[in-house]
Amino acid sequence: MEQRQLGIGGPKVSSVGLGCNNFGGRLDQNATNAVVSAALSQGITLFDTADVYGNQGGSEEMLGKALGKERGAIILASKFGHDMGADGKGADPAYIRRALDASLKRLGTDYLDLYQLHTPDPLTPLADTLGTLDELVKEGKVRAVGCSNLPAAQVYEAAQIAKAKQQTAFICAQDEYSLLVRGIEHDLIPALTDLEMGLLPYFPLASGLLTGKYQPGILPAGTRFASSKGAQDRYMTPENWAKVQALQAFATARDHTLLELAFSWLAAQPVVSSVIAGATRPEQIEQNVAAADWQLSAEDLSEIDRITAGEVAAA
Repeated sequence: MEQRQLGIGGPKVSSVGLGCNNFGGRLDQNATNAVVSAALSQGITLFDTADVYGNQGGSEEMLGKALGKERGAIILASKFGHDMGADGKGADPAYIRRALDASLKRLGTDYLDLYQLHTPDPLTPLADTLGTLDELVKEGKVRAVGCSNLPAAQVYEAAQIAKAKQQTAFICAQDEYSLLVRGIEHDLIPALTDLEMGLLPYFPLASGLLTGKYQPGILPAGTRFASSKGAQDRYMTPENWAKVQALQAFATARDHTLLELAFSWLAAQPVVSSVIAGATRPEQIEQNVAAADWQLSAEDLSEIDRITAGEVAAA
């Protein structure tokens, strides 16, 4: 497994990471144990969760139990900010400390390798959030910090605040990015490149549309699309189907699968540190890891841009 630097001063992480949003929801403890074991055996070192995953806390609890003594061998990342019901939400200093302590308890650890602001908090100044995160780093509870779903302007603002106050800066951003969703190429990716931050793309398979197992009008039972009308409406557009068919033909002509194309294209982007992908079965872990091995040429990348030109232009 290739290891990449996660932003300036960040840790080395596996080029494919494990997204743990299925733990505590679609997966029980035994199934979680099996997926985590498979990830460890395949050389995955980045495990990404959030306090809100798994029906508010379930993912962290199950991940902590599944990791056990292996916790020290991996890069453990979690997030805060989304609505945790009675426990609160947001990014104000007092809440961040409560949220972190709760996450650490659920995960069974005394520190996080990466703690990420999950969503913007319009009620709290970024300076207040960053000040508290800096304190947590100095206290040893957090080793690095990142953000998720922040617009480019706020990413720049956060970097300016941290530099002016000589505080811990965000080393990475976690945002949606795939062959079918390329909007962040317009402003966020240039910002990350300028600031030398890493990108952790989520939904690399566009909620499954890039796995190759779907056909127009055919939704296998038990899949995410079969149970989510919202995901269907968002991704299963005529434009996306046309792109998927063209991308499938591109991959097949080169003796590869659409899944391999989706992962390898992301891995080929200089800003990408690790591709965050979820899994519900151990065999999916092996498939995801192997899928990132295709070395795309400059000509390949140019042709892929042509196929997905609608999204690139929209960006």
